[in-house]
Amino acid sequence: MNEKVTFVPERIKEFREILGISVFDMAKDTNIPFETYNKYESGEQDIPISVLYTIANRFGTDVTVLLTGEEARMDSAAVCRSGKGVQIERYPGYDFSSLAYNFKRRTMEPLLVSLDSSRPQADAVSHSGQEFNYVIEGRIKITVGKVEHILSAGDSIYFDARLPHGQCAVNGTAKFITIIQE
Repeated sequence: MNEKVTFVPERIKEFREILGISVFDMAKDTNIPFETYNKYESGEQDIPISVLYTIANRFGTDVTVLLTGEEARMDSAAVCRSGKGVQIERYPGYDFSSLAYNFKRRTMEPLLVSLDSSRPQADAVSHSGQEFNYVIEGRIKITVGKVEHILSAGDSIYFDARLPHGQCAVNGTAKFITIIQE
């Protein structure tokens, strides 16, 4: 795991304390159950990317600050060279690489996701907005609501991210681009 990302819960706690927001108020302001918020901030539970956006918005900052500890710098264009995205390990079996981490005030989050069928499948998630997945290599099974779809390289899917959803590799490894719009 990228060392910078392991400090995300610590950064969130530090931000909250600097801003003088209690844990109770933070949970209430972000509409996250108190117990769940505590687990996020203590590092006991992985924080979904959509929740990171919610927390960053409450702090009045960019999600890049929470992920890297640094401000996004680009406001007209941000290039992400091959293999240089900010690595995020959010769930077992998923390796994310943020491809636009250095762009200020972005309204969507493009991520390169690598999956391995030998790793445990993550629980379904839901979040605000919409999501687009485009398979680059391998095959993935994506469940949206109660419907399963098998996608191969070149296939894509666009869906309402408020529906419970999850992806897993089918027989080996797979890579896909996901674009999440809040």
